[in-house]
Amino acid sequence: MRAHSSATQRADMCEGCRSLPASHPGFVSVDSETGIRFLSHQHPRQPQLFSVVRQACVRSLSCEVCPGREGPIFFGDEQHGFVFSHTFFIKDSLARGFQRWYSIVMVAMDRIYLINSWPFLLRHLRLTIQSLQSTALKVFDSEQCVCPQRAVRMNSAFSPAVFPHQRSGNAARSLSSLTQHPNLWESLHSSFSWLLRACGSRLTEKLLEGAPTEDTLVLIERQTEQEEERSVWEGAEGGGSTPPQFDDSRGDDLPGPKFKSLRHLRQVLGATEFRQLAWHVLMGNQVIWRGANPVLIHSAFSMLKALLPVGCVRSVYYSSKYEEAYRCNFLGLSPDVPIPAHVSSSEFCVLVDVANADRGSLYPVVCDDDILSLYQFCIYSANTQPTDRGPALLNKLEAALSNENLSVDVVSHCLLCLKEEWMNKVKVLFKFSKVDGRGREDTQKVLALLGATGPGEEDNVRLLKFWMTGLSKTYKSHLMTAVRGGERTPSV
Repeated sequence: MRAHSSATQRADMCEGCRSLPASHPGFVSVDSETGIRFLSHQHPRQPQLFSVVRQACVRSLSCEVCPGREGPIFFGDEQHGFVFSHTFFIKDSLARGFQRWYSIVMVAMDRIYLINSWPFLLRHLRLTIQSLQSTALKVFDSEQCVCPQRAVRMNSAFSPAVFPHQRSGNAARSLSSLTQHPNLWESLHSSFSWLLRACGSRLTEKLLEGAPTEDTLVLIERQTEQEEERSVWEGAEGGGSTPPQFDDSRGDDLPGPKFKSLRHLRQVLGATEFRQLAWHVLMGNQVIWRGANPVLIHSAFSMLKALLPVGCVRSVYYSSKYEEAYRCNFLGLSPDVPIPAHVSSSEFCVLVDVANADRGSLYPVVCDDDILSLYQFCIYSANTQPTDRGPALLNKLEAALSNENLSVDVVSHCLLCLKEEWMNKVKVLFKFSKVDGRGREDTQKVLALLGATGPGEEDNVRLLKFWMTGLSKTYKSHLMTAVRGGERTPSV
């Protein structure tokens, strides 16, 4: 492409092509943490960058369009860079069709980075686009009230000789003119600077010692999702609000009686009741605790959720209304919340009612942390299936809990090893049944090899299938990619 001087570029630009005035130095924002400068100007200062951006702009408004012409699209190559483009229309009372075509593009040389940033960019660019469109629509409506252009055009004389002059006389209007925004470019600079900074900080490299566990992968994925949700709230409200969240650890610091370990929970509830409750947890059924002390309920959930992989835990620690099982498998309720009939009669639910203990004066409270002196627990479930045979993981856990020679820390490590052992079985079953699509007979052979058959087989299989839902997206994606790659590889 032949290089043009800046004077030539200024002379060739109409009002619609110009953003900042020729004498305007542009906008600069500096990130104090990283020292990165964000510069907004009419033209990129580097000739190579100007060529890349110009080609991206031309392609986004010509050949690279999505169905309906409005919406996001991705294109590019290694030589000219990769482009995320979002095309949209702005109302213009003087334009043909009463609207003009615009596009916001983001260019990067890293294809993976841009693809992974797609959902984040899409959410925030749509907010900017909606703001521009709504502002321009108000200007459009006010101009139409003063001088309806449709009637003017219908009443004007039309002939083949006049038509070219009418087209050429309709010069493009600038975006600031269409929106009547006095500080439009300054506002866009702020929005795009924040977007580039947030987009760059949301993807970080993490150093892991050894192979990461499934719990680690799920926690990383959830942290990323929470950061994106927080960015959405801050971007929508200008940083003035944050999404409502409940800190999982805040209940540990509050005063009052609490369960201190799984062994403590088992001692308070009793061995039979604890096994019934733990069985429902491991099977993926909804566990509801209803009582007046949210701190006690929070501590119970903190102990019980240790039985499951992180990906299988969905908690609402304390609520004033019932939440369906698809939203949470751990639900804490205030004492006056009714349980729906279809839930109380379901075998896939267990309810623990926590009531104040009526001990009388003959049984004084020993101390504030004496849970048995303060509360009584009633466990109810419509499930009639016996829970004494399986699953095998629960049998081994109870053996460790009942062994007083093992400390609480040792029992915690035993549980961690048991979870890793069964999560490995889950991965094998997922690969065999979901990815390879093997039949029932072959799957049964794999279950036998995994030690999931025999006594308690039904419970073992239910546990494996439930835990399969907690596998990380990273692992599933990696496995599917590896399998497809293996299918494309010719056999020797």
